[in-house]
Amino acid sequence: MTTLAIANKLVALCKEGKFDECESLYTADAVSVEASAPPGQAREAVGLAAIRAKGEWWVANHEVHSMQVAGPWPHGDRFIVGFRFDVTMKATGHRFTMEEMALYTTKDGKIVKEEFFYDTGE
Repeated sequence: MTTLAIANKLVALCKEGKFDECESLYTADAVSVEASAPPGQAREAVGLAAIRAKGEWWVANHEVHSMQVAGPWPHGDRFIVGFRFDVTMKATGHRFTMEEMALYTTKDGKIVKEEFFYDTGE
């Protein structure tokens, strides 16, 4: 699969809220890197099981009211996707808008790395 085909498939699945189905686009040893470490977790998750666990943590701790997905914007073996979430933290009830950009790197028809960029407040 070409980088653009992977990018278009990822965006289509995300727009439909089918995040679990995105897993088929990744290599088994893919790496996910956050701008800052989620509470109790490392900044970097290695492998599909770790990436899946990070996603499960997000769902367990946040209520998403709405989501927008923009892109993709391809560049060689990489592409960027923009995300905007209206979300509430379940533990505190704090509601906010989160915007982030994700840079994906592909190799041999699969995503090998994802990097998330967002305001960490630091």
